[in-house]
Amino acid sequence: MFLDFIEQVTSVLNDAVSSAGFEANDLELGPSQHADLSSRVAFRLASVAKQSPKDVADRIASEIVIPEGSYIGKIEALGPYLNISASRDFIDDVVSGIREKKESFGGNFCEGRILLEHTSANPNGPLHVGHIRNSIIGDTLGRILKRAGYDVELHYYVNDMGRQIAIVSWALEHFEFDESSKPDHAIADVYIKANAELEAHPEKVAEIDKLMQLVESGDEETIERFDKAVGLAVEGIKETLGKMNVSHDEFPKESSFIRSGDVSRIVDEIKATGRTEIDNGALVVDLKDYGFEKTLVIQRSDGTSLYTTRDLAYHEWKGERADRIIDIFGADHKLISGQLKATLNAIGKKEPEFVIFEFVSLPEGSMSTRRGKFISADELFDQVKVRALEEVDKRRPEMPDDFKKEVADMVGIGAVRYDIVKVTPEKSTVFDWKEALDFEKQGGPFIQYSHARSCSILRKAKDEGLWDSEAIIAPSLLVEDSEIALIKKMGMFDNVLDQCTKELKPHMLAIYGRELADAFNQFYRFVSVLNAEEEDVRASRLALVDCARIVLANTLDTLGMGAPDSM
Repeated sequence: MFLDFIEQVTSVLNDAVSSAGFEANDLELGPSQHADLSSRVAFRLASVAKQSPKDVADRIASEIVIPEGSYIGKIEALGPYLNISASRDFIDDVVSGIREKKESFGGNFCEGRILLEHTSANPNGPLHVGHIRNSIIGDTLGRILKRAGYDVELHYYVNDMGRQIAIVSWALEHFEFDESSKPDHAIADVYIKANAELEAHPEKVAEIDKLMQLVESGDEETIERFDKAVGLAVEGIKETLGKMNVSHDEFPKESSFIRSGDVSRIVDEIKATGRTEIDNGALVVDLKDYGFEKTLVIQRSDGTSLYTTRDLAYHEWKGERADRIIDIFGADHKLISGQLKATLNAIGKKEPEFVIFEFVSLPEGSMSTRRGKFISADELFDQVKVRALEEVDKRRPEMPDDFKKEVADMVGIGAVRYDIVKVTPEKSTVFDWKEALDFEKQGGPFIQYSHARSCSILRKAKDEGLWDSEAIIAPSLLVEDSEIALIKKMGMFDNVLDQCTKELKPHMLAIYGRELADAFNQFYRFVSVLNAEEEDVRASRLALVDCARIVLANTLDTLGMGAPDSM
């Protein structure tokens, strides 16, 4: 709804700017403390007009013509700013629109096909806390893009032929595999033992090198060994991803691009640019004109490809199948992602968009799969669910155990997802389960509780014969400040989604969810709903509670969090 408001504001302001004798390519629309929207266009035009920004704003305001039935209430100059307020028609249509569209409210304003890759952790052990920010940012962004209307395919790119996988394959031949353990954890156990063995006996590293050469040359027996190792790890990783409500559509393998000939072809394409040279036997790409002093190695001296080479082939393949390709990478991939993009540009291929995130950690410190110093995501989720169950039991001791467990699981995973995604990707963060599960703070549980509260209000109203969800109500009766504030906040859902899709920053939706929950609770605090004296006013307020329930549920779903009916 807010996107329609912005579209109407843009049209009216452009006409007024033109009538005032100016031209402006950018109206510089943005939020304001004094209105629903504000324009800074007068600042941009002042130097051209040789007038003060205030005089320019006044001149434009004098030319404003608002059509009848518009979502624009008024546009007025306040100093150098043009402040825009929404009309009553906008308020009423937000309520009607939510009641009509329900689960689809706020979405389906974009089109196109997107391939989004996230997580793609090496299958040499379980996901650890350092991986989950990638998974949660990627999954949430995928959900946002889907709700916005894009056809989104989610990929987990499987490293099934690198050095780490060669070590895992070798380890399975030399150490006992614990069949009783979750397979990714058992893989980590033999991988750690193998690394210790290779450090103690460096001469055995040649065996790993041999395996890598054999798999790249297409040796079937070695490929089967690698596939077995990778399959075991991925089986466990999928289970962990499921715990945090994350799923992928496809798991493309690196090796497929070797076998298809795509890697050889892209190496030839890069050579044809004249950018390649031999450095100590290796084939490297010169990207100095793109700002990279360090060359990019695309082929080892023994003729084998690298992860980067296969990744280039994978991106070429993706670019032919989608309008946009998006990758979620950790901060340690900044250099390689830039080189990847530059190389694709140099050969005229579609370039990916990147979300580069800083790392999440626990108060305990750093993690390393190779040395066995890590906290697995499974351990974290198990601990959080235990803590969440304690909180639910404390608040609802009278409820059956099944209820407590269901709510605890929903709240626990929701708390992790929210606490991770609420921080803008470029900032590092420390996950603290005590903070995340604090029901008194405005985190994940606060938003989920607000949804449960709306459900509780409607249940009580229905039990008392006060609520009919199909009844026609009058949105125009919703005139209190807290009612208007809640309606406007709900109406901004599509605009927030639009900002997220353009800037690829899902934390904006997390912030919106918190603000929406706060607006709902402020409304219920200051306005009588169930005890409203006039029947038509009560019906309209109950409809507003139902609208809040719908938009809270839509927001939670897009954040990948459960929307409990009771807490």
